[in-house]
Amino acid sequence: MSKKDNSANVILAYLNAQNRPYNAQDIFCNLQNQHGLGKTAVVKSLGLLAVEGKIIEKTYGKQKIYFANQAQFSEVNDTDIKALDGRISTLNEEMQTLGQSCRQLDSELKKLTSSLTTQEMMSEIIKLKDECSGYRERLDKIKSATNHVSPEEKDKILKEHNIYVKEWQKRKRLASDMIDTILEGYPKSKKEFLEEVGVETDEEHKVVVPTL
Repeated sequence: MSKKDNSANVILAYLNAQNRPYNAQDIFCNLQNQHGLGKTAVVKSLGLLAVEGKIIEKTYGKQKIYFANQAQFSEVNDTDIKALDGRISTLNEEMQTLGQSCRQLDSELKKLTSSLTTQEMMSEIIKLKDECSGYRERLDKIKSATNHVSPEEKDKILKEHNIYVKEWQKRKRLASDMIDTILEGYPKSKKEFLEEVGVETDEEHKVVVPTL
């Protein structure tokens, strides 16, 4: 068998096996490494095979496309089509099942990735134990302190606080009423009056009367 015949046979077998259209450049690139075919040999072999009717040649503009002669393939009957449809349906179901499984595995992977490693967990435990130890020492110091305020002292302080707050509120109200009365006959503004008599207000010093 000549090299020319061998090239044609290789190309014919390739087109029949792939059963899809290619141009000469595609065939050359796909077969060059494995069979060492040259570009010129590929073009000549394609032309020869087309003339012999072993492959089909179609021209689209300036480009020629080659593909297997479909006459050589046997027709598919209804039984074969139904069998293929059934196979497709089965594969689709398998694909959906695998897709769901992949999503579940991906979700588990994300959870594991975001979780602490064993080493990180051990480090976190040590850190928390140290914090607990510090809190325990602080609590012990507080318990052992001798300057605690007794419940009686606490009640006394709160009662005195309430008395002072009530007095504050009373005096503030009396002063406000007195100022309002004066302002009824005063020709200037309240601000000018306060500045003139030298009165400083809680608001001026951003002080708020505590609530009881």
